[in-house]
Amino acid sequence: MSLYFFLEDVYPNIYSRTFIYYNKGEKMKAIKKINNNVAICIDSDNNQLVAFGKGIGFPVMPYEINDLSQIYMTFYRIENQFYKVLKDIPEDVFEVSAMIVHEAIRKLKSNLNPNLVVSLADHINFAIMRMKKYKEMKILFEYDVQHLYPIETEIGEYALHLIQKKLLVTLPDSEITTIAMHFVNAEEESTEDTNSSQIIDLIDNVTELVENSFAMKIDRKSYNYNRFVMHMRYHLQRILNKTQFSEDNVALIESMKQSHPEVYEAAIKGGGMISDTLHSDVTESELLYLMIHIVRIINNNEVI
Repeated sequence: MSLYFFLEDVYPNIYSRTFIYYNKGEKMKAIKKINNNVAICIDSDNNQLVAFGKGIGFPVMPYEINDLSQIYMTFYRIENQFYKVLKDIPEDVFEVSAMIVHEAIRKLKSNLNPNLVVSLADHINFAIMRMKKYKEMKILFEYDVQHLYPIETEIGEYALHLIQKKLLVTLPDSEITTIAMHFVNAEEESTEDTNSSQIIDLIDNVTELVENSFAMKIDRKSYNYNRFVMHMRYHLQRILNKTQFSEDNVALIESMKQSHPEVYEAAIKGGGMISDTLHSDVTESELLYLMIHIVRIINNNEVI
């Protein structure tokens, strides 16, 4: 059974937000190859999408796809910086990611950022590869997430069961929290509120602080920066909602202070900037969270 029909049968009023079912006789033009079975396309309404179909990446681009029965999965409104991620992720991982996202839409009754299906697939693929090299990683704030976001945690549990069933991989329980956070972030990203401009300005200011502190230029169109912004939005929204984590992380902060003194200084300045703007104290755990993501954006920044 194709993913189209699965989604149409189970979620008739939801699937079309991300997936489109095509009628016989419609056409689609493939304009750029991603891999042998994935291509960037234009539909009959001139909308750009990512399409999955056996062999659609083989012909010389551009070309008309006249038989849409070979297309079994499409993604609309995916931002350009996510396209290159598609090349490295197996199709079965994408299918599982799509099924998880649609279960989340049903449970959360909320629109989610359309890029979520790609970022979640990227995370699942990385988690599977990481298992082969490293031991299970303990997640900070796991207890807090479970109690603050019970529905998202339930989705994380569902995701692990589905991954085990469909991909025959048993991920550690810590991934429940990590996957849950993808949905918390995606909900925040898709919600317009009065604090949106304030959060955007703060992220820009923190980004400039990192650039100035480390004499670097961050590629703001890159996937890694998008991931940084995603985590910063959650970080700031959590402070606004007065749901900060309050675990005792003095030892961890001291360790990072010793190993990354420049990052610590940048985080202190960034934390002060956030406190002044949002009129809320930044906890030690929030400071550690900020340090972790500053390290990530520095290590993963793509030179421009």
